[in-house]
Amino acid sequence: MSKKVVKFEFEKETKNSVRYKEVPEEGTAPIVGSLYVQKWFAGNAKSLEITISKDD
Repeated sequence: MSKKVVKFEFEKETKNSVRYKEVPEEGTAPIVGSLYVQKWFAGNAKSLEITISKDD
């Protein structure tokens, strides 16, 4: 199993959610792209980190 930590930064607020854009590591393509998180969870967070696990 491999794990990857993906970093996101605030992009914009929508009606009920907050959109974050991925900050890819230098020289790599984005894995997820944009991520929508509900406002009740996101709060005022300007950045997020998500850990993705995949079975090899």
